[in-house]
Amino acid sequence: MMYTLHYDSPLGGILLAADEVGLTGLWFDGEKYFADTLDPEHKAQEMPLLREAKRWLDVYFRGQEPDFTPPLHPIGSPFRQEVWALLLQIPYGQTTTYGTLAKHLAAMHGLPRMSAQAVGGAVGHNEISIIIPCHRVVGTNGSLTGYAGGIDKKAKLLTLEKIRMEHLFPPTNYSLTPSTR
Repeated sequence: MMYTLHYDSPLGGILLAADEVGLTGLWFDGEKYFADTLDPEHKAQEMPLLREAKRWLDVYFRGQEPDFTPPLHPIGSPFRQEVWALLLQIPYGQTTTYGTLAKHLAAMHGLPRMSAQAVGGAVGHNEISIIIPCHRVVGTNGSLTGYAGGIDKKAKLLTLEKIRMEHLFPPTNYSLTPSTR
């Protein structure tokens, strides 16, 4: 059985989902792939795992690095699981690139190279955003690309973590100013 809880963050509403093993989803309301892995038979009910995820978010949105991680149960292919495990290794307040993740994954498998686009696809389908920090992955050139919650939220999450933003920028033809979208 999956359980859900709504969380009001400073960046908008978030839907949390968990089963008896761990957190299965954390989605901004209306984001791309919203609740893709949510069981249709879920129940809106607060449970210990969801309370722990909510506590993690409270710490995070106060601008602090949480000193714990709630139990996680991401649902995805073995390849996606590997990519998501790499995301969990990106330190708070730091970024990496899709290309760097691809090189690391290729080395893990003894391959000469791996597609950064394939890695980007797995990053983009991360169902437990923020806690599995896909927002810390940027384009090699510094582009703030590929965040299902929206580029504006990605920039705000990076700013919250005090990441220096002067070398990062939105993709071409994208504005972080809502009035110009």
